Amino acid sequence: MAEQQPKEISGLQLWQWRQAAIAAAIAADVSPTEVDWLLQEIAGLDRLALRLESFKDWAQIQLQLPLAELDLLWQKRLKERLPVQYIAGVTPWRNFKITVSPAVLIPRPETELLIDIAVAAIAKSKNELGLQQGHWADLGTGSGAIAIGLADALPEATIHAVDYSSAAVAIAQINAQNAKLSDRIKFYQGYWWEPLESFKGRLSGMVSNPPYIPSSTLSILQPEVVNHEPHLALDGGDDGLDCIRYLVETSPTYLKSGGVWLVEMMAGQADAVQEMLQNQGSYCDIEIYTDLAGIERFALAQRL
Repeated sequence: MAEQQPKEISGLQLWQWRQAAIAAAIAADVSPTEVDWLLQEIAGLDRLALRLESFKDWAQIQLQLPLAELDLLWQKRLKERLPVQYIAGVTPWRNFKITVSPAVLIPRPETELLIDIAVAAIAKSKNELGLQQGHWADLGTGSGAIAIGLADALPEATIHAVDYSSAAVAIAQINAQNAKLSDRIKFYQGYWWEPLESFKGRLSGMVSNPPYIPSSTLSILQPEVVNHEPHLALDGGDDGLDCIRYLVETSPTYLKSGGVWLVEMMAGQADAVQEMLQNQGSYCDIEIYTDLAGIERFALAQRL
């Protein structure tokens, strides 16, 4: 049996590794701040200890994985552009720590706004109480971040989270447990609406961050994305709108009157998505929202 490598090291050893890792990051054009974020997650160090380098004098620091393994993964970060979130196995999202692996897309900060837009849409609705207490769907849940955000923001609602990938569903379930929201989120493995047939005409809202990257542009995305994140969660077909088009067409069957339809999209897709929603004929109050960078990123509509 292979000998287990120790996970405890001296503060001096970790300080030396940090110095080398920061220098290597700068040389590889990777933000050196990633080193400290990683050490907060892997070694449990706080920002002050890192900034003052006070941990250098500590006799022992417990790591989540052996230093040799951490170093190997850091080299992959620099040479293969492995996302740092996959090394740590987590990423912050809203007020949660979301478990991630290469089976799921890393939740982006801009996606957090989906929850705020949904809450604002409910507050404006004539049927505010009905939407707050009803059934909501998160289609293409991935890590489960959106479902968790919705469950947190709508404490009286039940969230139905669907993903085609069984590996993604397994991670989403872990995240719901960690967030102590398992009792209000139901998970399904399947294709978009298919597992929710019994909810036709009953759903208060549908939120999705679907694949929206045109197939031809996948290869020119950052190497962190194209080489490591799941293409199933990225590829939106020839024009990037295949999944959104499907959700525009099928959602009216599942949403009740006044129900919320809300998706994230790519820069440059807003006009096409707005036109689709208008032409479908089952939606009203169509609105486009920008993200924090001012990019038209979200489309909201209500079921007639």
